[in-house]
Amino acid sequence: MLYLVIPAMVLLLLFLVPHYWLHLSRAARLVSSIPGPKPLPLIGNTLEFGYGTVDIIANMTRLWKEYGHVFKIWLGPHLFIVVADAKYMEHFLSSNTNITKNMTYGFLEPWLGTGLLTSTGSKWKHHRKIITPTFHFKILEQFVEVFNNSGNVMIQKLKKEVNGGEFDIYNYITLCALDSICETAMGVSMNVQNDGNSEYVSALQGLADLIMKRTFIPWLFPKFIFDRSELGKLQKGYLKILHDTTNKVIADRKRELAEKHNDETSDETFENEIGQKKKLAFLDLLLQYTKGEGNLTDEEIREEVDTFMFEGHDTTASAMSFCLLLLSKNLECQEIAYAELKEIFGNSDREATMKDLQDMKYLECVIKESLRIYPSVPFFARLLDEDVHIDGVHIVKGTNILLSPVFLHRNQSYFPDPEKFDPDRFSAENIQGRNPYVYLPFSAGPRNCIGQKFAMMEMKSTISKVLRNFKLSPGSKEVVLSAELVLRNWGGIFLKLQNRE
Repeated sequence: MLYLVIPAMVLLLLFLVPHYWLHLSRAARLVSSIPGPKPLPLIGNTLEFGYGTVDIIANMTRLWKEYGHVFKIWLGPHLFIVVADAKYMEHFLSSNTNITKNMTYGFLEPWLGTGLLTSTGSKWKHHRKIITPTFHFKILEQFVEVFNNSGNVMIQKLKKEVNGGEFDIYNYITLCALDSICETAMGVSMNVQNDGNSEYVSALQGLADLIMKRTFIPWLFPKFIFDRSELGKLQKGYLKILHDTTNKVIADRKRELAEKHNDETSDETFENEIGQKKKLAFLDLLLQYTKGEGNLTDEEIREEVDTFMFEGHDTTASAMSFCLLLLSKNLECQEIAYAELKEIFGNSDREATMKDLQDMKYLECVIKESLRIYPSVPFFARLLDEDVHIDGVHIVKGTNILLSPVFLHRNQSYFPDPEKFDPDRFSAENIQGRNPYVYLPFSAGPRNCIGQKFAMMEMKSTISKVLRNFKLSPGSKEVVLSAELVLRNWGGIFLKLQNRE
């Protein structure tokens, strides 16, 4: 049999390689006017980036400063156009055609399947339509209690750090966000703040770090090679823990719902339960779509729950940690935010309500300015489904577009003195007339972040709790950015705490 297979493979390679080479040559020729570092044969610009997550963002920043707000790089044979210009951002993000995530999102598929983050085409449109109502105001309002409970546990944990030296607050914030997301996404209390060595937490964090490392190692792109590497073996173990946990939660929840409701439970009854503020997790809402043709399978539900777990904890933990760091370094802004909270709560220690969160106008400006300087997702990507003409440049179908909020937000044309922390940039009067594509912490267009209102509520709830209890002052550690699946400060977020009263 081999004597037939080998010649067939050789003939296929002889046909495909020249065809692929011609495609790359044409793609490179058409974007020759876009600046970028000179690529090496086969490996492209891979050696420009180093191997660590700190090296990656440091070298991307170097290239951005050298080549400007639109430049090109090659990762192996793959062409990437890096974009930090509002006109390009609008062109790509507002498109209803070029909505396919690029190949690096495929590295998430063993974990997230083809859920809302990684899918495209009809499946993405169908799931987006189903999931959008789960972020209705009435449903989000019920999560305020969850945020309060998780935040209260964190505050008790932080009290041991009061009047001590500087410490890393990142892990406290991350575990708090995980407690919130476990209960809002899956309807279970994992109590990770009191069990920081949780196998699920370790697997979640380990897999996220692993995927980012793979993104900048082109020889690990092919699944056949990756699966046999050390990273591939680690991933297999992490996936078993994560999927086993989610599958068990789904099975348990389905059994509970089956015992509580018979098959004739109507949509009207379900809506009444929401109206009565019955606490329903994201999973419960998805389980309502398991009946009938065209609705969600158990596997699709797992994909969406895993996606929500991934997108809903690391991003908010990064944003909240950087926000607290910036407030510790900008005491005047910290006191203005605290004065707003005193106006809302007086001298009471009552829990925040949805209305209270809505009244935190200045704190919202603080969070938005923090996300400008340190956007949780520093890069996101698209794979062009069709040729694009922009600024006289022809970019061919199949090109990777790497959109960079972290560089866009530092474009002096849009934000003068971009390194300065100034929440007033987002006051009602200052945002009037601003191009919406100069500020993209939650992306934009058809594939914008579906959970951005959820995230803002959680961030306001948690940060306001910290400010009501503690006065923040900065630690001595400098910011060294690390481009993981979310933006982090290498080594942690260090600050000091004093009691407010």
